[in-house]
Amino acid sequence: MPFYHKLGKIPPKRHTIFRKPDGSLYYEQLFGTVGFDGMSSNSYHEHRPTQVREIRGSVDVSPKIAVENNIKSYRFHGFKTRPEDDYLKSRKTVLTNSDCSIILAAPKQSTKDYFYKNADADELIFIHKGSGKLRTHLGNLDFKYGDYLLIPRGTIYKIDFSSEDNRLFIVESHRPIYTPKKYRNWFGQLLEHSPFCERDIRQPQELETHNEKGDFLIKIKKKNEIFDMVYATHPFDVVGYDGFNYPYAFSIHDFEPITGRIHQPPPVHQTFETDAFVVCSFVPRLYDYHPDSIPAPYNHSNIDSDEVLYYVDGDFMSRNDIAAGHISLHPSGIPHGPHPGAVERSIGKEKTDELAVMVDTFKPLMLTKDAMEIADESYHKSWLK
Repeated sequence: MPFYHKLGKIPPKRHTIFRKPDGSLYYEQLFGTVGFDGMSSNSYHEHRPTQVREIRGSVDVSPKIAVENNIKSYRFHGFKTRPEDDYLKSRKTVLTNSDCSIILAAPKQSTKDYFYKNADADELIFIHKGSGKLRTHLGNLDFKYGDYLLIPRGTIYKIDFSSEDNRLFIVESHRPIYTPKKYRNWFGQLLEHSPFCERDIRQPQELETHNEKGDFLIKIKKKNEIFDMVYATHPFDVVGYDGFNYPYAFSIHDFEPITGRIHQPPPVHQTFETDAFVVCSFVPRLYDYHPDSIPAPYNHSNIDSDEVLYYVDGDFMSRNDIAAGHISLHPSGIPHGPHPGAVERSIGKEKTDELAVMVDTFKPLMLTKDAMEIADESYHKSWLK
């Protein structure tokens, strides 16, 4: 959960008169979640944020399901997802359920001709390749390799990329994404045993304010349709805001791993959570230091969750033949564990340089046609000697 943030100009009291230099009023907007019970921010606009000039139509972007009820382990070659110029067209949903979607994207160009808003889902964008600037109506964030960008639903944004070589791993969540509650005290402050703290969370510091009228295209995603809506004023017209609901960045390189004398379970890697899935970060770390420890993970059964691992960099010690950009899916209902030889290789090792993002969902994931185009159909046999 982010903490209180204030940026730009705001009045001393909310819901009170706030005048422009010419004497007219700024327009207040509550940007809130979970009704009026969740995190929110109060923003102040040059123009009414309600001025829709035209609705031009919509495009269906529903994922095409290839496997609805899956019991098979898969490996997907993520870097085989073809780059595309347009940011939204480059986003390919590979795994999905009613709570979340896992998306791969390789956009070549920045968003230029439109703004984007996801009206249904928080977006967690992991930057595997590329750098640039996330531009939002609540401020801008620079990003680079290894960054998580947390974009709350309803945020209007663009992405500027520094080059054409970009690879993104995206989790769309229909539930709010928070930091793990086990790492927070009753005030919301991150505790001493947390693997990261507030200093590691990067808040927007640059507020981009445009006082313009015209035709401004916002592509809005709602229930797997993208609507083209033309607004009469520039959506980045905020002069100031304060609150808890805003985009922020966190680098996987700032995650401090928790280690022990014997192998630690996956929850020690937890970075984000919802009530429907968790996100974990596997980072370079020292191995277990019990004299008889086995650093490789033990076999375990996915009884009530699907496990997705996105391999970012380094040598993931529990797997054979895994490279950057690969994704493994180990579905609920069956056990999984280290590949043959991995346990033996791990004994005596002192550290690992692996880097990976894990998503564990509490509902089974469906596989899409885009996933099957990059799937390794024989992966489930790779534990046979």
